[in-house]
Amino acid sequence: MNGLIHIYEGDGKGKTCTSIGLSVRCAGSGGVVVFSQFLKDNHSSEVEVLKQIPGITYVDTTKHFGFFFQMNEEEKEKARAYYRSHFLKVIELAREKNANLLVLDELMSAYNLGLVDHEQVLDFLATKPDELEVVMTCRDPAEELIA
Repeated sequence: MNGLIHIYEGDGKGKTCTSIGLSVRCAGSGGVVVFSQFLKDNHSSEVEVLKQIPGITYVDTTKHFGFFFQMNEEEKEKARAYYRSHFLKVIELAREKNANLLVLDELMSAYNLGLVDHEQVLDFLATKPDELEVVMTCRDPAEELIA
């Protein structure tokens, strides 16, 4: 079975929890998971548990920029450079580890804000390894990601 692309979106809670459940299930069945969050500060309680589960590699974001609407142009440019690099690092790690599941929590929000390169994201989704399942979360996913 080819790895699917999941989009979990909506205004309420449950998107990240769903991706965590999928990660635990995959790791529990012997799979390899790479999990990273965008636009979050890595301080949510579930992060510490994910780091302890064999088979799950949690990739921290080491820099935090606050809310996009509160950033000045210089801060936005620094955030853009950081998240573009972070995205490339995470997808390369998923390839290196031959991951079965890649979770990109809040990637679509970073995409909507222009903090990740649209072409790089779309190219990755179109050329990802066949066996890699990808989970993306956010509110209001872009139409081209849904397609």
